[in-house]
Amino acid sequence: MLRKNSAESQETYGLIAGIAAFTTWGFIPIYWKLLAAVPATEILAHRFVWTTIFLSIVLSWQRRWPELIADARSPRARIYCLTGGLAIASNWFLFIYAVNTGRVVETALGYFMTPLMNVLFGAVFLRERLTKLQFASVLLAALGVLNLTFGYGRFPWIAVLLCITFGLYGLLRKQSGTAAIPGLFIETILLVPFALVFLVYLQRSGTLMFARAGWPLSMLLISTGVVTAVPLFWFGYATRHLRLITIGFLQYLSPIGSFFLGVFLYHEPFTRGYLVTFVLIWLALALFTGEAVLRWRSSRVRAIATCALEASALD
Repeated sequence: MLRKNSAESQETYGLIAGIAAFTTWGFIPIYWKLLAAVPATEILAHRFVWTTIFLSIVLSWQRRWPELIADARSPRARIYCLTGGLAIASNWFLFIYAVNTGRVVETALGYFMTPLMNVLFGAVFLRERLTKLQFASVLLAALGVLNLTFGYGRFPWIAVLLCITFGLYGLLRKQSGTAAIPGLFIETILLVPFALVFLVYLQRSGTLMFARAGWPLSMLLISTGVVTAVPLFWFGYATRHLRLITIGFLQYLSPIGSFFLGVFLYHEPFTRGYLVTFVLIWLALALFTGEAVLRWRSSRVRAIATCALEASALD
């Protein structure tokens, strides 16, 4: 009974952590808007530097340096972490740029498409077979992008690149074999030298915003490390203690939050073309999620039946 209560308690905390992570990611455009006066490239450089410093403190507190050193000695881990770092750097830059140029709705579209992009990448790179419903979901998403391209007259390149870069990051992270915190540290530390060189260049050219724009803005830039890492900690805890199907549902909190921010807080235009595209994406997600639920239920039924057969055989 005690073990059962402990498992239920961990699942409850996992649910809270998952909601906190995805809600934070959904409403994080508010934070990036506060840094609108800073170029996206400088924000990205600060994000790498301060995230690395913050993760160093966390790794010391958790005494996980031996685990990190073991990962860093693996050539495979280094290659995948470097390419993963480049992918997430591109994703971070695009997201910050989109938010600070008034395209929050398009970021929401990109992250709504991300689960479908993950399915497509799994089929292409990992040779995972697509079910009929998954294939239909990907086709609906493609129709949505084509509708916005030809109906609205502009290719939603930010949305498409956001889901591609985040999908690639997930694929590379899966292949690296590293845990969340050590893996993120390796990804960031490999790119920190480039970030520092860029910040020194900005300082010498007199265009560095840090310190020159006043302490409130400088403190916001320093806090990018915490803002980057803490939701990832919550996400890591949630993935350890929740079923993947629950994580799948929770991940939609992020683009939903960004969507409402863009439409109702920042009053970005939401045209008929956007409406049709979002409806197609939401239908695709409904098919994708429904198929995942059916597969999970059937596997659960099979597991229960197997346990029952084993129990009867023992009797």
